[in-house]
Amino acid sequence: MNPSRVLRHAAMELRMLLRNGEQLLLAFAIPLGLLIGGMAWGTGFGLDLATFPASVIAVATWSTAFTAVAVATGFERRYGVLERLVATPLTRADLIAGKALAATALVAIQAVLLVPVGLACGWRPVWTAAGSFGALIATVLAIAAFAGLGLLLAGTLKAEVTLALANLIYLAGLAVGGLIADQPPWLPTAALGAALRAAAEGAFAPLALLVLAAWAAVLTQIARKAFRWTS
Repeated sequence: MNPSRVLRHAAMELRMLLRNGEQLLLAFAIPLGLLIGGMAWGTGFGLDLATFPASVIAVATWSTAFTAVAVATGFERRYGVLERLVATPLTRADLIAGKALAATALVAIQAVLLVPVGLACGWRPVWTAAGSFGALIATVLAIAAFAGLGLLLAGTLKAEVTLALANLIYLAGLAVGGLIADQPPWLPTAALGAALRAAAEGAFAPLALLVLAAWAAVLTQIARKAFRWTS
């Protein structure tokens, strides 16, 4: 894996994501609406407003690192964009790392937007070094796991199948994957939600980090082996 190639590819991927209206809707409009609406009326639905903004950041990470990566890559593969990359020095590992790095940059932009909005809506997280460190590591590991899953779908299935399946998995993760409501942290979505909610309370969630590390290692390795440049 070549760091300079990865950085150049990540910059290109980020520009493409920021120019796509559908991806911007997933990345910014939906999380912002969920955050503002939840903070305004969430108590009536049993939401814990002390940790709800952290859950929204988990949802934003899931949207960007999994759904956006899967759908965009699936159609890049369908229209031959990836086939042209075969003629360049870019390897599978460079592609996966570049897409994950671009997703990381976009998640950072989302967090810069969502955290101040949450604070303006009355969120008061407990800031601790351990909690902040745990949130950072959890987010990076989750991005690697989610991007690995997205690339596994996009690199092995037809674009239309990837689109349908990615949206179905996205909705399942949102509804029952532990992103918003606490669940045992065995799925990567539940582990990320648990880690970020713990961080919002100033705590560190070691089990969630271990689960995320395992998922990230397994999914990125499988994606690297299974990914095909052409459909």
